Amino acid sequence: MRRASARLNVFSGVKNSMKYCYANRRQAAFPDVYSTWSARPSHFTDAWLRSVSKHGYEGLEVGANALSLLDGASAVKEFKDRFEGFGVPIVAVRAGGSLIEAKSAMRNLDVLRRSVDYAEGVGSLLVVGNLMAPQRYLPAGWEATGRTHSQDSSKDASIYLYERVADSIRPVCDEAADRGITVAIEMHHASPVDNSWSARLLHDLVDRPNFGINPDIGNVAWEYNEPEETPEENVKALADVCVYWHCKNVVRVNHPENERAVAWKVSLEDGEMDYRFLMTAMVDAGYDGYVAIEGGREGDQFEMDTRSLKYMRKLEAEVRSELG
Repeated sequence: MRRASARLNVFSGVKNSMKYCYANRRQAAFPDVYSTWSARPSHFTDAWLRSVSKHGYEGLEVGANALSLLDGASAVKEFKDRFEGFGVPIVAVRAGGSLIEAKSAMRNLDVLRRSVDYAEGVGSLLVVGNLMAPQRYLPAGWEATGRTHSQDSSKDASIYLYERVADSIRPVCDEAADRGITVAIEMHHASPVDNSWSARLLHDLVDRPNFGINPDIGNVAWEYNEPEETPEENVKALADVCVYWHCKNVVRVNHPENERAVAWKVSLEDGEMDYRFLMTAMVDAGYDGYVAIEGGREGDQFEMDTRSLKYMRKLEAEVRSELG
């Protein structure tokens, strides 16, 4: 994406080209606490939106699940206007779901198509999704990451699978292009797009100028007990095809005798992934789209996530200053 205008960074006086939005994973503002994954329009309370705005985000990622509950164009406009009134427009519509699982593929494809309509209605230029299906074999509540096997992974995929997914996505991109909307697929664990080569393959097969990758490298870090590739290898392979950037960081504890790793999310400056290297690669590739701070699931979201936001803005300014 090349739509951003430069913004002055308060840390250094260097102009920022990237924009910073909130991909929250918790919605808590006293007295209310809601799940992001089942959020209804009413769950985006004034108190919560006020907090998002106060902490300096330039927009929000909102799920198609919430937008699908709005009744008619007037309700969509009212919802859009509320967010913009707080200074945090809806900048990305989150769709998602497997396009290969027979039980859910057609339903998920319909959600992806309708998300283009939702994006147009709320004034967003981005539809972002992933290809993950609910776990079919692990008991309910078990974490799907950090094991020797990952459901629906690229390790088990055939070339025909990617061709079928690309054929499904391409018409959605064509429809979106007529409205100036870009479609992104997230690199996600437990999906066929779970590392740099598989993301690059899908990008090349879709072959549309308004299609790109959301390189959530944290998903590669925690997918298996031993990561398939390093964050540095991943970002160098994908930076030039990225159109949206989910950012999270993790700390991992590996138990090799059990072939199991346990990971948890932390602020971006505190985890194992070197975001200075990642930011440098993205700046070098000319990326100027949204940096989406993927929020914490528990605890004080605004303390942890705003630390991440400030850290990334500071990093961008420092990297741009160093690169000249």
